[in-house]
Amino acid sequence: MDDFVNYLVDSRLPILPLKKDFKIGCIGAGFIMKDCQIPAYKSAGFNVACIASRSVDKTREVASVHNIPNVFNSIDEMLEKGDFEILDIAVPPEAQPEIIMKALERSKKLRGILAQKPLAMDLDTAKKLVNASRQKSVTLSVNQNMRFDQSIRVAKTLLNSGKLGDIVLATIEMRAIPHWMPWAQGLKSLSTFIMSIHHLDTFRYWFGTPDRVFASTTKDPRTKFSHSDGINLYILEYESGTRASSWDDVWTGPAKEGAGDDIYIRWRIEGTLGLAKGTIGWPKYPEKSPSTLEFTTIDDNGKWHSPKWAEVWFPDAFIGTMAQLLRAVESGTEPEISGTDNLQTISLCEAVMISASTHQAINPSTIIGSI
Repeated sequence: MDDFVNYLVDSRLPILPLKKDFKIGCIGAGFIMKDCQIPAYKSAGFNVACIASRSVDKTREVASVHNIPNVFNSIDEMLEKGDFEILDIAVPPEAQPEIIMKALERSKKLRGILAQKPLAMDLDTAKKLVNASRQKSVTLSVNQNMRFDQSIRVAKTLLNSGKLGDIVLATIEMRAIPHWMPWAQGLKSLSTFIMSIHHLDTFRYWFGTPDRVFASTTKDPRTKFSHSDGINLYILEYESGTRASSWDDVWTGPAKEGAGDDIYIRWRIEGTLGLAKGTIGWPKYPEKSPSTLEFTTIDDNGKWHSPKWAEVWFPDAFIGTMAQLLRAVESGTEPEISGTDNLQTISLCEAVMISASTHQAINPSTIIGSI
């Protein structure tokens, strides 16, 4: 079993491309780009060649911090004149589709795009982006970065090994308080497309797209602007018998209002032959807190195994999201988190919202239609 545990630990790391010097052009100069994506790329030896954002001052600041050689005064200028092969986008979701379409039309050397999640705030727009990228022979991928959280990655390897047997129940329990960005106000969805999308995509990564979704949402008392989906509860049903459920609790009690806090994200997978459980270290950011995993199986005398690692979700997981795109461009294959694959995740988000508003079970396949 020690050899298997070592194999699990090794599987937390993404496979890097053979060619690391693809020229990456970055759009966006906010937290996720400055503190997560670019530091991850630099640590992996990727080539960040240029940057632009809506704010020239922020762009220059990020370029200075990370020694990015080429700074553009506007996004349009970079799309027209920038020397890059891979476009990395980190902007609010409502601004992203227009940038992707412009890049496909204007960027002469473009070979791949890493878009933020959500790819779009509705399925029709997301489909248009996928089809337009396909027509231009540009590889489109989506930054579903929780797939590269180390415990989520290792859990997938454990599932693939069969050592847990048939999966009976999987759960994610989030008790954490997000920092909603100003752009979240006015969107058709708050938690579903911004927070729950992580967990919905993780369940898809682990088990595939479910056959039915039951959801209930209610408002977050702390969030003052208008919204419907603050606290999200949902159950995913699979014809195999597997059930998956998440409690996405962005309230967690009045921790910010003076009460004590109890903040965490925990996951659990129960199978017929074994049990795995873990925690996500992200709520402790900027403290460097690795996510955890431990498991037990019926053929190992009840022993619990607890593999360890030093890497964390923010920023280390972002090596993986870029690496899987670069490898796809390098080999001419579909990326692991392709735009086409991500349409299934967006359909799950839509199913959650429809189920919550109609109080009915929703089959995501009836939403996605043809691709």
